[in-house]
Amino acid sequence: MNEIKEKFARLVELMARLRAPGGCPWDREQTHRTLKKYMVEEAYEACDAIDSGSDAAIAEELGDVLLQVVFHAQIGSEEERFTIADVLDAINTKLVSRHPHVFGDLNLENSDQVLKHWEVLKKKEKAERESILDGIPRDLPALMKAHRIQDRVARVGFDWEKIEDVFAKVREELREFEEACYGKKDDEIEEELGDLLFSLVNVARYLEKDPEEALDRTIRKFQKRFRYIEQKVHESGEDLQAVSLEIMDRYWEEAKHAE
Repeated sequence: MNEIKEKFARLVELMARLRAPGGCPWDREQTHRTLKKYMVEEAYEACDAIDSGSDAAIAEELGDVLLQVVFHAQIGSEEERFTIADVLDAINTKLVSRHPHVFGDLNLENSDQVLKHWEVLKKKEKAERESILDGIPRDLPALMKAHRIQDRVARVGFDWEKIEDVFAKVREELREFEEACYGKKDDEIEEELGDLLFSLVNVARYLEKDPEEALDRTIRKFQKRFRYIEQKVHESGEDLQAVSLEIMDRYWEEAKHAE
């Protein structure tokens, strides 16, 4: 534990030195707002590292995420608004208060009960919020935001009773989307497409699948197969733009079978 304390303190000291007079010009120029994009970027890079399965990569990228936390805390300290100690106090307090089944005498038997009680506790802690939908980050990717919203309302009982109802909703939205497309109603097409996507996210949530992960997996699969097409076309000495769709489809099937 002492080693952890020493290394964490070292990180805080390094960040303070970088921000101090005579430190790094770039680091000294940053603000909470200018660092926002780096916080998001580092989080995504950490996710990529997790997907890679490389322990070294995961450790490195988690370090970059931690640096962002320390960076913001240093700025807060300089502005006499909050310190890294305040950040640690806040999360320690939250972890204990949100887990009365671990640190108290409350009996919760499964994850569903834990999540429902978590929402009850959050509502008490965030009494200023008027809706259970308040607090969902505005800048979340749309698929993640849809999933989060549906999950929130489902926890208070606003949910389908069986999977057949969810699929029926998808078919309904698909039909309405098709009607808008065939009717060339431009003002309705985007709305109906959004409704269809929202209903598909609901299927994923109902089946306890992550739609963001599912779509990302399909994207990576598509990229791998299309790179195979590019490779085969290059090996044939032909121009990709001049190759027929029939040939590309053949290579696509080869890529699928190779998997």
